[in-house]
Order: sequence, then C-alpha cells, then structure tokens
Amino acid sequence: MATPAQWLAGARPRTLPAAVVPVAVGTGVAVAEDAAVWWRALLALFVALALQVGVNYANDYSDGVKGTDKDRVGPLRLVGSGVAPPKQVLAAALGCFLAAAVAGLVLVVATRAWWLLLVGLASILAAWFYTGGSRPYGYRALGEISVFVFFGLVAVAGTTYVQVERLTWLSLAAAVPVGLLACALLMVNNLRDIVTDGPSGKRTLAVVLGDARTRVAYSATLVLPFVFALALVPVRPFAALTVLALPLVAAPIKTVRSGATGRALIATLQQTGRLQLVFGILFTLGLALF
Repeated sequence: MATPAQWLAGARPRTLPAAVVPVAVGTGVAVAEDAAVWWRALLALFVALALQVGVNYANDYSDGVKGTDKDRVGPLRLVGSGVAPPKQVLAAALGCFLAAAVAGLVLVVATRAWWLLLVGLASILAAWFYTGGSRPYGYRALGEISVFVFFGLVAVAGTTYVQVERLTWLSLAAAVPVGLLACALLMVNNLRDIVTDGPSGKRTLAVVLGDARTRVAYSATLVLPFVFALALVPVRPFAALTVLALPLVAAPIKTVRSGATGRALIATLQQTGRLQLVFGILFTLGLALF
C-alpha cells in the first residue's frame, strides 16, 4: 500500500508549472482585455491541474504495466516500483480526469460554448493515449507536439476564452512561448530516459533525434520563448519583463550541452520547471500591465 507521500511523489508535483503557467498567462490576456472573471480563472486552473496530475498517474499506470518504467531514473513511479497496484493508480488517473471533466462542464455551461465539450474530450483522450492503449502516440515521437498544443495553445487560449468569451490573437500569440517551455520540460525528461526508452520500444522524440540533436533542440526551446515574448513588446511593452528570467536559462543549457546524462539531469528538470514558472509570472504581468 502506497503512503500519502508516495502518492504525492507519483503525482510529480514538479511538473505542475506546466499546468499553472498557461492558465496564468491566459488570465493575463483576459486582464489586458479588461474582462477577467476570477472564479472562471480559478476553475480553469483546477481543470489544468487535474489533467496534469491525471496524465502523470495515467503515464505511471501505462508505462508500469508495459514494463518501460522498470529501470527508469527519476521521480518515483508507483506501478514500476511496485509500491501501488496498477488498478489503484488507474483509478487515481480516472478520478482526476473525471474531476477535470466536471469542472470543465461548469465552464461550458457558464459560457454556453458547447463546442468546448469537444476540446475537453480531446484533452482527456490526449492525456490517456500519450502512453495508454495499444498504439500510444508518446511512443511515436509525438509527445512534444501534443504538449505544445494542449499545454500551450489550448490551455492559454482556452483560459482566455472562458473569461473573455471570444478567441483573441493575443492569447494565441502568448501561447507559443508557453507551449515551447512545456516542450522543454518534456524534452529534458525524455533526454534523461533516452538510454532506457529506446531499448524498451518507447520512441520518444529524444530517441528519434538522438542524444546530440535533442540537446540542441532542448536549448532552442529555452531560448525561443524569449524571442516570441519580446516580439509582443510593440503592443504589450511590459512583455519585456520576461528578460528578467533570462539568467535562469544559463544553468540548464550549460548542463545539457556538457553531455550530462541520467541522474545528473534531474536537477536540470527542476531548473526547467523553475524557469517555466518565473517566465510565466513575468509574462503574465507583462501582458496584464499597460
């Protein structure tokens, strides 16, 4: 029987900035539009967090029963380590998805935008089939694309939409750097696991690109968000605040470019999450202020 602390570790709290940042940025856009609705923003945050924890448990379950977590380096895996039965982890994942669906339904009713039901369904299916099912797309080098779409475009623009009740060009533009940083988090995670994922048949983008090119791609996903954020300065001058996060780029890029592998990349994963969070806070302020 897993302890509460092990369940918390299995939820992988260090990945939660990937859920918090897009909601914050999307709300920053809503503030810029003078149309922020705080209870809707908080409900959107709950949806994002429930989906993030749900996908973490779902991945733990699917990778565990497939055996790809057996020799994994990194945070505790509940099924792979044997501390929790697969059925319990599956139930936790489905419970998170159900909670996200219920909260999302409230937002659908509030906005009367019934097409959001399809977006919500797509988000849950993407979360499950990342490693679930007989042909998981996360094993086919499509993980980063999905993360960019759902933790970038969908999460940012969706958060803005449920408050403003229309799609805005600013929310879509702001989603690009957010999505890239979410990709960076996944990419460094997969770089760490490249030596075990390949032999187990898990063909992540890191496995397909190879070690050297993955390191270059990871570095690009840390630098390009600043380029896209600064491109918004002519219309949102305070987006320039994001440069204050630039020093946080140096350490993870230095470690990755030095050829670090395995456990040496755990700290880099943490640094990437920290950069994502600080960038997100500054970007949110930059979008909201004028």
